[in-house]
Amino acid sequence: MHEILTLQLGQRANYLATHFWNLQESYFTYNGEEESPVDHDVHFRPGVGADGGETYTPRTLIYDLKGAFGTLRKNNALYELAEDSTPGQGLWDGKEILQRLEPIPQGDYQKSLDQGTAAPQLSSETVRFWSDYNRVFYHPRSIVQLNDFELNSNIMPFEEWGLGEELFNDLDKEHDLLDRDVRPFAEECDQLRALQIFTGSDDAWGGFAARYVDRLVDEYGKKAVLVWAIEDGKRVHQIKREVNKARSLFAISPQATMYTPILDPPARLPGSVFLNSHSKWYTSALISMAMESVTLPTRLRPYQPFESLLAGDDSIRRIFELQASLTSPKETNDTPKPARASKVQSSEPGSSKVKTKFDLDFTYDSPDSDESHLFNQLQVLRGDEPEEDDTSPEGDLGMVRKMRLYNSETMFHRLHTPLHYPILDSFPNDLLTVPTPGQKINVVAALTSSTRTAQKVKGLEAVAGRIIGVDERENLVNGLGEIRESYEAGWMSDSDFDD
Repeated sequence: MHEILTLQLGQRANYLATHFWNLQESYFTYNGEEESPVDHDVHFRPGVGADGGETYTPRTLIYDLKGAFGTLRKNNALYELAEDSTPGQGLWDGKEILQRLEPIPQGDYQKSLDQGTAAPQLSSETVRFWSDYNRVFYHPRSIVQLNDFELNSNIMPFEEWGLGEELFNDLDKEHDLLDRDVRPFAEECDQLRALQIFTGSDDAWGGFAARYVDRLVDEYGKKAVLVWAIEDGKRVHQIKREVNKARSLFAISPQATMYTPILDPPARLPGSVFLNSHSKWYTSALISMAMESVTLPTRLRPYQPFESLLAGDDSIRRIFELQASLTSPKETNDTPKPARASKVQSSEPGSSKVKTKFDLDFTYDSPDSDESHLFNQLQVLRGDEPEEDDTSPEGDLGMVRKMRLYNSETMFHRLHTPLHYPILDSFPNDLLTVPTPGQKINVVAALTSSTRTAQKVKGLEAVAGRIIGVDERENLVNGLGEIRESYEAGWMSDSDFDD
């Protein structure tokens, strides 16, 4: 077993993760149906409910501020008996005055799920919280509300990077968050494979995530850490947010196996997408199409060495760009076949297999340049079979990789699975303007490491050099400079130079 434990940190992270869990739930098969190519044990954990029945819930920890969970309760229908509905009087024997907040009314979509009736169509007006379109039950231990701050507070906004760092240190000092929250889930795993983290990176959640990653790497140093760092795409030029991005990049990316900045929403959209940029439900749904597709190899039944494919040959470059293209599937009645193993593909200059142009770029707001050099690319094609010939390179695979490195060619890996991306009823029904026969769509998603990262880091380096205080500036600017150098074409590490 190769389990993955997920951490969700903050409002934007939970919007994206909710789409992710809804998709995982949709892959389950029942009543003698053909076995799904997705191994559910990677992300879900078996358990026992309050009535003694077996349960199957996501292996995740959900952190958010007071007032951010909407109608989601810590104890749900699977664990009702675990909730103490009549707490004791305690030591106080005087008169009590109870003050209760007005409960948030449950939406029609959640009511239909509880009653097992046809779900009504969701809209940006009816989705008030990420829990309004959630389709899965969570274990009570997964819900962690941080009461020190309130959602959308004008008095104490959760914006400063240092506030998140301070909050984590205070909570960790009081409770030891790894012992209280992470360890119970980790110890249930047969062979913990990776830790997947959804987090905001340009607000206080970046500081919270940085300190959390510090602890996780100390405790689980040999496990992969996959970080999806979500940035506000509508306010990318605010100086405070640029500084927060620089701090997150400097603190998290050197420790993570993969650090992927994500603009929410992306700056450029193709004609096939209609996006309500003011709705996190819309923007996170679009991101989920790329994010969930490109990580599909981590949970397919034929085991895929996802982390080693990202590492390339030197494991130095850990910052990746998330990109995707969407196409309508061919109408067919063929039964889906299991995914076949990925193969290292040819990447000679001019090869059509390495893609530099995608319809959607979720990482950078500037168009891709033909002059940028690609170091490594992992492509996942889901849906219809690719048209071009899919042959493996001739000769020993290890020698082919060495020759690519010697010739400074792109390391390239591609996997194809006939499993289409499903369009669920929790998805915005008007997001895609292209036909989706059978409520499915083809997705080509990629994680790419290129010299574009050097340009981005250089900009953050300049902002940090002007704004950051003297006591922190030198360490931060020098650290960003070292990161930038590793993404410049022609760069060689000291060990490579000595060799």
